[in-house]
Amino acid sequence: MNKQATVQLPHSFRHIRLELARSKDFPRGSTAHGYEFVAPLDGKAHLDPALWSKHRSRCLVRRFWGEAEESGHLVHKPGGAEHALWAFDYSAAAPHGEETGYRFGAHAFRAGEYVSIGDDAGETHTFRVVAVAPLP
Repeated sequence: MNKQATVQLPHSFRHIRLELARSKDFPRGSTAHGYEFVAPLDGKAHLDPALWSKHRSRCLVRRFWGEAEESGHLVHKPGGAEHALWAFDYSAAAPHGEETGYRFGAHAFRAGEYVSIGDDAGETHTFRVVAVAPLP
């Protein structure tokens, strides 16, 4: 059995769902465009870099964009303002290489909040946090 599958994650890990917020192309937003990811949150609902570092291989992301889906990892890179840089990193075979969260380290991940993500084409999209739930 895979040892990683048997290791229990700390209780601060959450399953987070983001959906595309209202925009010019989607005036009502879109439930078919967004992300689901697993990440540790601290007491203020901010991403926890120390716990991420200990369990980075378990911080998975799924990007859903209409009919297309991609899977990857939440990554934390040094440098930049507001607790360095958080991004979603996909395999080299995926059409999207990396998408960067705008000031992810400073945002609270609570239902109803908004976050922005820049894609590899240089466009930034706003997403609404629709769910933050403990892992099963």
